[in-house]
Amino acid sequence: MSDTPLKPVSQGPAWAALATHHAQVKQQHLRQLFKSDPKRGERLRLEAAGIYLDYSKNRITDETLQLLQGLAKEAGLRERIDAMFRGDKINVSEGRAVLHVALRAPRGATIMVDGANVVPGVHEVLDRMADFSERVRSGAWKGHTGKRIRNVVNIGIGGSDLGPVMAYEALRHYSARDMTFRFVSNVDGTDFVEATHDLEADETMFIVSSKTFTTLETMTNAHSARDWSLAGLGGDESAVAKHFVAVSTNAEAVSKFGISTDNMFGFWDWVGGRYSMDSAIGLSTMLAVGADGFRELLAGFHEMDEHFRTAPFEQNLPVLMGLLALWNNNFFGAQTVAVLPYEQYLKRFPAYLQQLTMESNGKHVRLDGGPVGCDTGPVYWGEPGTNGQHSFYQLIHQGTRLIPCDFIGFGQSLNPLGNHHDLLLANVFAQGEALAFGKTPEEVKAEGSPDWLVPHRTFEGNRPSNTLLLEKLTPAALGKLVALYEHIVFTQAAIWHIDAFDQWGVELGKVLAQRIIPELDAKAAAPAHDSSTNALIERYRQLKGA
Repeated sequence: MSDTPLKPVSQGPAWAALATHHAQVKQQHLRQLFKSDPKRGERLRLEAAGIYLDYSKNRITDETLQLLQGLAKEAGLRERIDAMFRGDKINVSEGRAVLHVALRAPRGATIMVDGANVVPGVHEVLDRMADFSERVRSGAWKGHTGKRIRNVVNIGIGGSDLGPVMAYEALRHYSARDMTFRFVSNVDGTDFVEATHDLEADETMFIVSSKTFTTLETMTNAHSARDWSLAGLGGDESAVAKHFVAVSTNAEAVSKFGISTDNMFGFWDWVGGRYSMDSAIGLSTMLAVGADGFRELLAGFHEMDEHFRTAPFEQNLPVLMGLLALWNNNFFGAQTVAVLPYEQYLKRFPAYLQQLTMESNGKHVRLDGGPVGCDTGPVYWGEPGTNGQHSFYQLIHQGTRLIPCDFIGFGQSLNPLGNHHDLLLANVFAQGEALAFGKTPEEVKAEGSPDWLVPHRTFEGNRPSNTLLLEKLTPAALGKLVALYEHIVFTQAAIWHIDAFDQWGVELGKVLAQRIIPELDAKAAAPAHDSSTNALIERYRQLKGA
């Protein structure tokens, strides 16, 4: 970091210009904007990397877009993009490069970190993963009793779980259907018990994903898995090597656990957990869809990376969506973003984005440690359509809060069934239309509603949304979508001058939990916390002994 203190972006001239502009346009309704420009929906759209974005239903004018691009330039977004791709240590609080983009760089590319090209190492791990996954998928890998592996259980937490489980669900259509995949993350014993209750130990392999091999939740579950496996395999500890592999860099701890380091797949400190699904953390994904499917996923990531790196801001999908989200968050006061995939296979995509977006941009200080000076990190949430329409859409349409929406749809269904897909996509388009234009009191009255009912059936509209359309959900399409949101996060962080790649807010609770664990024993000394925490510990001791 430079010794020159950063100025909060909200104190710069570009922000001031946007604030003045917002005061001038905030009362404009999308009905007016579309009426005054009948071709608005044809103009305010962008297609790149196989993704079609309609952003015309945002509360923006051409001037808004120009001012937002000016903000990005003033904040040094281009310089930050270049710094990331060339391997600068832009994670300032941990002194690390940020190179998830290297995980999907093609063989032969050059990306330098501390004077060394990291791309050959990435492909060495990918090749080892491919060889391993082929042996397991083909049945060449045998378990302790000579049976083939039919069940794979991924044990991890955070990015070591959310990415793999989302990718498996998203790509289930392409997965090996003669294999079962389960995911365990919660330290709550129920998670492990339910994931394994119908599996046979001699046909089950566990992937233990922990960079340090010390993560509390992951290693607690890993040791329970070890006990479960040995109980089902006659107690022979040599069986562990046939039924466990590790995604880690701690060779000593992995070997002590009983896993051969030949079956340890590493990654690097320049890969953050929430950006790691395309590293060795994606081993379960490769086992499910095969090495070719995984490489197609990586190619999709890389295509979006290159678009983000090279496209001018006005034609750059992640930059544009990041700026629009910032406009809604910082100027219209929208505190959340709903991501609404109209594709059942993407049912875990919103949950994945929660970590990606909120662990990255949930920060209150700038890169130099000063207060950020504006709101950051809106809450991301969502569910697949059309289920959400019968759940929370009421709040989006007629509630008192402004909730921008990202609708995601696909032109082709992976499971064509009658007219199901037409009905699904009709709802995508209808929801965006309804949110934008609503229904006026006059329109409600014209339908014959009595006066007393009119307010209840009126829709204000003027609620912003983006609609993203892709041809169909393939591994490459999934890679493009994930990379799109990764770079949206980066765009916002660069403008707010925050570090999107650390997560110190996760640490304090972990430290305190380690202190509390021994205090839960009824024979331990009285706990020494605040009165509330002490009382809760004492009450738990009573309940535990009941």
